[in-house]
Amino acid sequence: MRMRHLLPLFAFGLLAAVPSARKADVTAEVAVGKSIDKNMPVDTASTFPADVGAVVAWTRVTGAEAGTKISHVWIHGADTAKVELNVGGSPWRTYSRKTLGADATGDWKVEVQDSAGKVLATKSFKVG
Repeated sequence: MRMRHLLPLFAFGLLAAVPSARKADVTAEVAVGKSIDKNMPVDTASTFPADVGAVVAWTRVTGAEAGTKISHVWIHGADTAKVELNVGGSPWRTYSRKTLGADATGDWKVEVQDSAGKVLATKSFKVG
């Protein structure tokens, strides 16, 4: 008889030990444009003229906690530049800007990476 009363308590203890909801995965979307206006990318494209001067990578991050860090990794051939960005919550929008000189023509890629280096999103574009 006593065992019958302990069984529901034991089962409740097992359920309490299991998290009720799995933590959401961090996701990101990325766009490349000429500038940012009102926290949104402007003049987004997949090709830009050689004299564009600068482009921005805009990212919307979902599922991240405040204090999380992401990076924009700008890739042009063998050259890379990494910009670390802070995330203030979910969803969160942020961006980085890349100044492009005369030698910047060709294929480019921006990767959005989490703090462990996992690629969350990628955007390829061409200059020139």
